[in-house]
Amino acid sequence: MKNVVLTGVSGGMGLITAKKLISEGYRVFGLDYKNPKEEIPNLVFIKTDVRKIKDIEHAFKVVSKETKKLDAIISLAGINNVGSLIEMSEEDFVKMFDINVFGVYRLNKTFAPMLKEKGKVVIISSELGPLDPLPFIGIYGITKSTVEKYAYSLRMELQLLNKFVVVVRPGAVNTTFLNESNTSIDRFNNTTELYKVNAEKFVKITESVESRKVDPSKIANLINKILNKKKPKYVYKINRNFGLLCLNALPHRMQNWIIKSILKSRKRKS
Repeated sequence: MKNVVLTGVSGGMGLITAKKLISEGYRVFGLDYKNPKEEIPNLVFIKTDVRKIKDIEHAFKVVSKETKKLDAIISLAGINNVGSLIEMSEEDFVKMFDINVFGVYRLNKTFAPMLKEKGKVVIISSELGPLDPLPFIGIYGITKSTVEKYAYSLRMELQLLNKFVVVVRPGAVNTTFLNESNTSIDRFNNTTELYKVNAEKFVKITESVESRKVDPSKIANLINKILNKKKPKYVYKINRNFGLLCLNALPHRMQNWIIKSILKSRKRKS
C-alpha cells in the first residue's frame, strides 16, 4: 500500500484530498490540531499542532510503526490573517510564520528520512507567493513568498537524493479557509483605527477577486496527478486571477499608484 503524510486534513481542501488519495489506493496519515468531521477507512488521524515539534515527533512515531517508507509528504495546513502590518500584534505576526513556514519546515525535517526514492514533497503555496505583496494581506503573501524560497532550496537539495519537491499555487478555493479569510477581513474592517475607509474598499475588491473560486476537488485531483507523475514539474498553478497578474506585471511605482488611487480615502469637500 502507498503511504502519505498530509497536514490540514480536517480542513475542506485537506479532507477532500485525503478522500481522493484513499480512493486511489493510498493510506493517508492525516495531521491536524482538530478532529476530522467524519471517519474514513485508511485515514489514520493523528492529532497534531504543526507549531509544536513534540506533536510532529509523536506523529512520526505513530507513522513509523505502520510503515518504513512514505510516497509523499503533503503540506496543506495554513492560516490567513488580514490586517495592517503596523497594527497587527506580534503574536498574530509570529503565528502566521509559525504555521505557514515553520510548520512546513518541521514536517519535512521530521519525515524526510522516510521518503522513498522518487518520493514527492508537495507544498501548497498561493498565487500570491511569487507576486508583490498587497496591502492588508501582506503578512500572508510574505509567508507564502518565504515558503516558496524554502521549497526551491529544498528541491535543489532533495534532487541530489532523487526526490522531488513540488509547489502548488492555487487562487481562491471554495473552502472554510476562504470563509475564515472573509471573517478576518470583516474583523479588520471593524477594528482598524488607521484605514477605515480604505478597508471598506479593500473588502469590496477582495470579494470581487474571490468570486471566481474553484471547488477543492480540483486541488485534490491535481495533487493526485502530481503523485502519479514520474518527473513532476516544480510548480503547478490553478485558478490564477488575471487582475493580480496584470497588476504584478507593472512597474512598482505604477502598482503603488494604482493601489493608492483605489484605497486611499478622500476628504469630503466642505
